[in-house]
Amino acid sequence: MLYGFVIAIHIVASLVLIAVILLQAGRGGGLSETFGGGSTQTILGTKTSVFLKRATAICAVVYILACLLLAVMTSHQGRSLVAKQGIPVTGAPAGRSNAPLADGPIDY
Repeated sequence: MLYGFVIAIHIVASLVLIAVILLQAGRGGGLSETFGGGSTQTILGTKTSVFLKRATAICAVVYILACLLLAVMTSHQGRSLVAKQGIPVTGAPAGRSNAPLADGPIDY
């Protein structure tokens, strides 16, 4: 349950981080200067760059913490699902041999 919640936070943080990074203007002004847009006013107002920088920092911290938490939670889980169920991982099942039958023909 907690593992799924952390994965959901991780996915949302990564999508928001991608969106926030793509919304920011580049150092050269981006496409607004290319098409003759002299002013850098956007829908969010004049404090857009400050807001986007803070949002990027917050999303990056949440993303990194989610990555670390998922790594810790995954390392504490069992190494193999097969070994947990009692099925032997190596070797043949009990009562059977890996050697081919000597009585019949062998197809290759």
